[in-house]
Amino acid sequence: MNAVKFSNVFVKTAAVLCLTAAMALGASSASLTMGKAELKSAGQLAFGPDGILFVGDSTNATIVALDSEDRLPARPGGKIEIKGINQKIAAMLGTAPDQILINDVAVNPISKKVYLSVSRGRGPDAAALILRVDTSSKISELTLDNIKHSMVSLPDAPASKTGGKGPNPRMETITHLAFIDGNVVVAGLSNEEFSSSLRSIPFPFQKASTGSSIEIYHGSHGRFETNAPVRTFVPFNINSEPYILAAYTCTPLVKIPVSALKPGAKVKGATIAELGNHNRPLDMVAYTKNGKDYILMANSSRGIMKLTATGLDSYQPITAQTEVTGVPYETIASFKGVQQLDKFDDANALMLIDNEGSLDLRTVPFP
Repeated sequence: MNAVKFSNVFVKTAAVLCLTAAMALGASSASLTMGKAELKSAGQLAFGPDGILFVGDSTNATIVALDSEDRLPARPGGKIEIKGINQKIAAMLGTAPDQILINDVAVNPISKKVYLSVSRGRGPDAAALILRVDTSSKISELTLDNIKHSMVSLPDAPASKTGGKGPNPRMETITHLAFIDGNVVVAGLSNEEFSSSLRSIPFPFQKASTGSSIEIYHGSHGRFETNAPVRTFVPFNINSEPYILAAYTCTPLVKIPVSALKPGAKVKGATIAELGNHNRPLDMVAYTKNGKDYILMANSSRGIMKLTATGLDSYQPITAQTEVTGVPYETIASFKGVQQLDKFDDANALMLIDNEGSLDLRTVPFP
């Protein structure tokens, strides 16, 4: 091919790529409007296409999509290392560290900037904020006063309850989020009789339908359960079919086919592991190392678990009372106090680590 023909082909190819990228961005942001994004609370976070950040607002029972306008690809090899980030955020906001709650962290897969959902204050009147951190450790606020955004309400959220024993069920409307094949998948509670719920909401948003009610067998409890919410989950393909790998308190690991998540459906998940009681799973990520698949799970009282994720279709569903069994795992003793996890890149996890009250945000190589 001569130089002129090569140049013409290159120009045409570049034009097609630019047009494709522009069309994809247009499809993602078509339903977003400029204005003030209302957040009563800021909890679970997840990234979708083109730097769109999804925020779970359990108080308002809504999912809010924010255009971060953060689409510049990161340079390879970036890292995050911030000691005492809660103290730095408190100083930035003019308050005390004990008045700051970091509810979730999420890495923008394009820019590798880290986004944090933060409560300023500790009560029903706490202010909801979204902050971001770049690889130079600079902390800034994502201003919500004038931003492209859209919102969808969850029609079957539980009513708010104050006083009495136990947590307010309204605050567990959204316990985890992920963007899967054009849909925002939302775990949490509903007001249905079987209140454990998974909802699959198409994006761009139009209207959310009722969620799917989820039933599981909890081996350590020796019974079927329908009212305990998924605490954290990770999307994972099994035999080329998309699944949710969901973890619950006390700690069953359950696989649920994404294809089963239909409005109003009653779905029975398959419990493939019991990982120990007296424990609450906090966060989990999937990764590949040396050609093998793994799940990394942070827990309230059982440390960091590294689970083997190869051959998950080979584990028979647990249907009788049992102790620790199923998918094998090892505890990574060197990781302590991990509160939040996300995938930073193919080789590294992002961790929010509680170091005796001082929260450290850092990237750590996958074990």
